[in-house]
Amino acid sequence: RRGGAMAMASTHVMSRGVGRTRASVPRKGSQNRRQGRRGIKAVCQATTKPPILVNSTAGKMGFATAESVVYAGLDLVPVSFAALNSKEQVDVEGVPVDVYPIEERESVIRDVKKRYPELIVIDFTLPDAVNSNAEFYIQNNIPFVMGTTGGDRTKLLKDVADAKLYSVIAANMGKQIVALQAMLQYAAKEFPGAFSGYKLDVVESHQSTKVDTSGTAKDIVTSFNKLGMPCEEKDIRKVREAAEQMGEMKVPEEYLSGHAFHTYTLTSDDGTVNFQFQHNVCGRRFYAEGSVDAALFLAREIANKSEKRLFDMVDVLNAGAMR
Repeated sequence: RRGGAMAMASTHVMSRGVGRTRASVPRKGSQNRRQGRRGIKAVCQATTKPPILVNSTAGKMGFATAESVVYAGLDLVPVSFAALNSKEQVDVEGVPVDVYPIEERESVIRDVKKRYPELIVIDFTLPDAVNSNAEFYIQNNIPFVMGTTGGDRTKLLKDVADAKLYSVIAANMGKQIVALQAMLQYAAKEFPGAFSGYKLDVVESHQSTKVDTSGTAKDIVTSFNKLGMPCEEKDIRKVREAAEQMGEMKVPEEYLSGHAFHTYTLTSDDGTVNFQFQHNVCGRRFYAEGSVDAALFLAREIANKSEKRLFDMVDVLNAGAMR
């Protein structure tokens, strides 16, 4: 996919010996039943294509997401909301999208829901709008994907869980980065304190318009904490100046307005051992496509009447629901 790059460097590990497993022989008819179930699932996946409203298409991340909706062959709802004084129109790959002021969304959404009863919203707005937007989706019973970081995350998760509203909420929508997060969560659970005594340095660089600390960095730091390395949000260094981004972080100049470069450095107390994890993403398409995958996953869960209703991107990844 365009615009994405990841790298992870650490010590090299060699293992000897190959484990053997005994192949099981399926009982008569079981293979056909499994194939039948897979066939039913495949049909469900093929036919569940929800109309998607991107909030807010007026922003750069929202616009990239709206483009990804169109590229995926899905129905982009030609309505969005933003902090505007009056209605504006944005062209997304030939689809004219009316962007309404937030003050008008209560009246507008009623007509939208009548026209698109299976509507799903993808939210890429601003950190200070996270909780109020979620409350709006809850009040109007609109399933949603929350890609916006920031806000009161504890309240967000509690409100959505209490409302039993179908949703995917995650700090990062990029599947490879989500896989890295899941691996570190596993390591933290299985090997707590494995890096006790090590020092953790975290630096993250994003476009200058991103005001909050990276949600991905905070999530990954939580895993490193459990592995034995103390680090708080205030210890995460944010880089927002162009000269430092290009010089220290090696961000290409053409991506200063849209990038996410993270480096996590683990150093032993005597400085003789060093591990480094790095994920660098140029552009916004990487996250936009992941959010569309999340919306498709959510539509299938709704169609299958899943008892679980609050999901994250690890759930999407575990379901094999990434294109």
